[in-house]
Amino acid sequence: MARAEVTGRKPHPTACGSKKRPRNRGPPTYAFTVQEFCDAHRISRSRYYELKAKGLTPAEMLVGRLRMISVEAAAAWRREREAAAAAAA
Repeated sequence: MARAEVTGRKPHPTACGSKKRPRNRGPPTYAFTVQEFCDAHRISRSRYYELKAKGLTPAEMLVGRLRMISVEAAAAWRREREAAAAAAA
C-alpha cells in the first residue's frame, strides 16, 4: 500500500497499526427472545418447539406479547440437559 505522502490521501484509521476501539454493544442482556435463545444455543427454532412439546424447554415469561427466557432460566435449562445427558450415558 502506498504511503499517504505519495498518494496525497489520508491513511485509513486502522492502517499503520492503529488500535481499533471496542464497539459499544449496548446494555448487558438479561433475557433472550426465543430466536436469540435458539441462536445462542445453536438449535433451530423448529427444534425448540419440538422440545417445548415434550416439556424440555426453559421457563418462558411474557413481556407484553413477547416471550422471553431469562438468563437464569437458560442456565438452569443447560444444567438440566447436562444432567440428563450424563444420566443417559
